[in-house]
Amino acid sequence: MMDTAEATTQEESGPWWQGVTRYQWMVLLIASAGWIFDVYEGQIFNLTRHDMLLDLLDGKEDQIKTYGDMFLGIFLLGGTVGGLLFGSLADRFGRRSVMIVTILMYSIFSGLTFFATELWHVAALRFFVAMGVGGEWAVAASLVSEVFPKRARAHASSIFHATSVPGTWIAAIAAIVVGTHWRYAYLIGVLPALLILWVRSSVKETDQWKKQKEGDSAHKMGSFKELLLNKRWAGRAIGGVLLAAVGLGTFWSVTVASQDLVRERLLSQKSFVDKTVASAMAESGKTEMTAEEKKKVVDTAAGNSAKFAYGLIQALGGGIGLVAFGPLCSRLGRKATFIGFHVMAMIIVPITCYVPQTYAQLLCILPLYGFFTLGIHAGYAVYFPELFPTHLRATGTSFCFNGGRLLAVPVLLSSGTLKTANLPWGITMLSWLFALGIIVMLFLPETKGKELPE
Repeated sequence: MMDTAEATTQEESGPWWQGVTRYQWMVLLIASAGWIFDVYEGQIFNLTRHDMLLDLLDGKEDQIKTYGDMFLGIFLLGGTVGGLLFGSLADRFGRRSVMIVTILMYSIFSGLTFFATELWHVAALRFFVAMGVGGEWAVAASLVSEVFPKRARAHASSIFHATSVPGTWIAAIAAIVVGTHWRYAYLIGVLPALLILWVRSSVKETDQWKKQKEGDSAHKMGSFKELLLNKRWAGRAIGGVLLAAVGLGTFWSVTVASQDLVRERLLSQKSFVDKTVASAMAESGKTEMTAEEKKKVVDTAAGNSAKFAYGLIQALGGGIGLVAFGPLCSRLGRKATFIGFHVMAMIIVPITCYVPQTYAQLLCILPLYGFFTLGIHAGYAVYFPELFPTHLRATGTSFCFNGGRLLAVPVLLSSGTLKTANLPWGITMLSWLFALGIIVMLFLPETKGKELPE
């Protein structure tokens, strides 16, 4: 008969999904569905902001970049507030109930954006949407890490975070379909509210959380005081915040900027402009077009091509990077994988900014750009829950990810100035932030093969 040691060895050597239960798969599916719509809510603004702000600013194009970056900063701030609040509440009152509240919150306020008629309406609604988005991620990441066994945790967590790609695709398709009628894209954001019915009927609180809640613990559940004053957890929390700040700062200033890079490249090519105008004239039967008509046609075509390049092509490469991060973590360790992705991101960004000369060449390199600049983010779902004990897991995970959002705000606000002067140069300069991620990772612990802290 096989003894316990032999059985454990055989289990560890099998495929990572061996022994994963039906319920565990369902939890992953529900968490992923919530994250898909989380990402949709964030990306839909990025993809429709040009049309939205052109409408709300009465055609004042020179103010679009300024207000666009301002509203993204407000979104990051809202995510920080919501993440910290709901992360702590999830440790105190349970993952399931708080997940329901966060999904409901971002669904309702996204739908209300349909009725926005003033800039301050958008600012307020994006803040509240972000609160729900920031809270839901931390709760879902903690839930997945606690439900899955040690050998499958990294893979499951990276799959969870990789579902951001379908969220981006849905947002890109919605943005392309609605065109300049941007309001309808936000109305779609109400649909996640239906997910609440599934969460209520299917998700149970994790055994780790119930044990901690019911036991005679000397620790207060969801305590920021313990998180920041306990020497062991404080160092991990601060390191996690800095690591997330690098990823989130570069996401909004570097990863997303590829859309502007594509748009700018197309508008600078005479062949693209002439072909687009000729095609529009042929379709409309016109023999002449005013300069304003030509500009509108060309801007629309360049915008749709940029949305396709960023939202579908680059996102595909980013999705592969997100899925690959978990297996690489299991094989190489968390530290080596993080450092490797940061190094490669520093290399691929300037190549993408300066080497491709045509739209087709950009389409070829953008998947690699997405793989390394976006793939890092799966590591946050894998790594942050492994740094903290059960009674602080959602709090610590949220503190790292959403504290990083707050530190990313000044990066975002200053990035507009850098990129306005010279877009390729500005993006390249901002990519040096990845070097900070490498340094931070050197001081954080390796968690490969270890049980979650209790």
